[in-house]
Parts: sequence; C-alpha cells; structure tokens
Amino acid sequence: MTGTQVVRASSRRDPDAVLAVRRAVRRFLDEPECARRLRQGELYVAVSGGADSLALADAAAHAGRRRNVRVRAIVVDHGLQPGSAEVAERAAETARGLGVDEARVVPVTVSGPGGQEAAARRARYAALRAQLPEPNRLVLLGHTRDDQAETVLLGLGRGSGARSLAGMRPLDPPWGRPLLELSRSVTAQACTGLGVRPWSDPHNSDRRFTRVRLREEVLPLLEDVLSGGVAAALARTAAQLREDTDALDVLAEELAERAHDGSALDVEVLEPAPPALRRRVLRGWLLAEGVPELTDAHLRAVDELIGRWRGQGGVWLPGDFEARRSRAKLMLNASRPTTRGD
Repeated sequence: MTGTQVVRASSRRDPDAVLAVRRAVRRFLDEPECARRLRQGELYVAVSGGADSLALADAAAHAGRRRNVRVRAIVVDHGLQPGSAEVAERAAETARGLGVDEARVVPVTVSGPGGQEAAARRARYAALRAQLPEPNRLVLLGHTRDDQAETVLLGLGRGSGARSLAGMRPLDPPWGRPLLELSRSVTAQACTGLGVRPWSDPHNSDRRFTRVRLREEVLPLLEDVLSGGVAAALARTAAQLREDTDALDVLAEELAERAHDGSALDVEVLEPAPPALRRRVLRGWLLAEGVPELTDAHLRAVDELIGRWRGQGGVWLPGDFEARRSRAKLMLNASRPTTRGD
C-alpha cells in the first residue's frame, strides 16, 4: 500500500487550485462564528492522507499563520486495512510538511450496528471530538461539492425528507466544511500544485459501499444523461433547502414557545398551524423528551392527534413511549393509554 508522499516537482505545480482552496478556507474562517471560535488560538483539521484533507491542511496552516492561530491536524487510524498505522503516520508527517503546527494519530476501534461505513463514521467523529479540550473549538473537515452531491442522493433515495436533502452544513459546530463549493478535482489539482502525492484509500473504490457506487456509477450516469453539471446542481439544491429548512425551523421555534404548557403541548395553539410547522414542533418535543429513532411515519401519526382528531387512542413510539391527547393537550408517557382522550 502506498502512503502519502511529498513530491517536489516544480513542473507539475498548479498554483491556481492551491489559491482556490486557500481562498475558500480564508472566507470560511472570516465568518463571525468561526472567528469567534478561533479566539482560543487553536484550529483543528481532520486529515486522512487523501487529496481533500491534504489540500485542506495546507490551507488551514496558511490561514493559521496569518491569524496567529495554532493548527493541529488529527489523523484517525480506523485500523481496517493492513498497514493502516503506517499510512496514518505518513499522513501526519505530510501534514507537518505542509505547515501545520502539530499532527497526531488517533487509533480507533470500528464496531457497532449499521455496517462498516456507519461504524467507521461514528468512531471517527467520536475520536475527533475527544481531541478537543473544549467544545467551542473548530474542526475542519475536507468534504467537497462531490461529497455533498452524494449525500443529497443518499437522502433522496432513502426518502429522508428536506432536512436530509439539505445535505451537510458548512458550519455545524464543532465541524466546519469550507470546501463544499469546490469540486474534488480542485483538491487533487491543489495537491499537484503543492507537490504532494495523496494516499488513495482502497475503500474509495470498493463497490460494496453505497457511496462508492453512487460516485462511480450513479453520478457519472446522471452527468451523461443530463449533460453535465449534476454535482453542482445537487449542491445548489442542498443550499436552497438549507435556507428553507432554517426559515421553517425559526417559525417552528416560535410556535413551540407558544404551544408548550409544561411538559405538554397545547393542541389549540398547534391546530391552526401548517402541518410542516406542527411536525417540526412535534419532532423537537419528542426528541427533547427522549424518544429515540423517530421516523416520518411516527411524526405523521402523532400529528394526526392534532390535524385529524376523531377521539382515537394514543400513538405508540420507540423507547416504550406513548403520545396521547387529553383535554386539548398532547402528553407523553411510557404506557399505553387506558382511556380515550377528549
């Protein structure tokens, strides 16, 4: 397996791509919330050794020097392939060569439900979060426009609703994704410009994984059928849906404030509201009360206690919870109803 290598070959430089990545990171860090998190004098960047994360590490180091901020690279070794520890150490060494102040390797154990992709993601995010001395720090991730397009397609295929189709947020503290408007080809060109040879993860071409098939089969087919520009269009759609979702969430928060009556919800306040707002209020209420694994079907069933009330019994929910209506209030408890509501 070939690890990350630095190649000093000036004839292969591509300064435009390097500048594009650095510009994207600089603009991202200029955002008020990012700037606030940098006041602690530290910035973290997740590095895998691939092109996206190496281009990001260079841009983060460049921005850190300009802002007098110490940049720390974190390399998570998932231990899923022979030689992964060596690859991780080489990625850390390359990140140091690109100018980060510190690079450390964090080994993790990948296990749990949901398949290897999901388990590795959980382990990676947990390891990154554990490296933060305080929760108000910022961790940059190398997701690109192509990753965003794949995320939107996954959400579309799973019928996960607008929140999933809105894709990954540029800033979802502590995670920051400054490269979402750049294509994967730009980060690859940036690595050429930096004289860096990225590591190619064999899992990124293993068609057992859904994302790989989306990347290598579905997206190329869509690009061919729709005459190109699909990844950019999907990313734009995600951005538009994020704006719409954020606006609805603000309206739902205002509605929730009026509807809350202790631990219950006032049906008379919720009933005139559009169903989309009601379900947002219900989702926040149920999650806050500890109901796990909510689905759209669960939310619609609970919403029928408001919008299609006919004296029906309660709705049984995951975690041994039951939502019921009584005296024009929605209440939640852990037992099935013994009497009818109002």
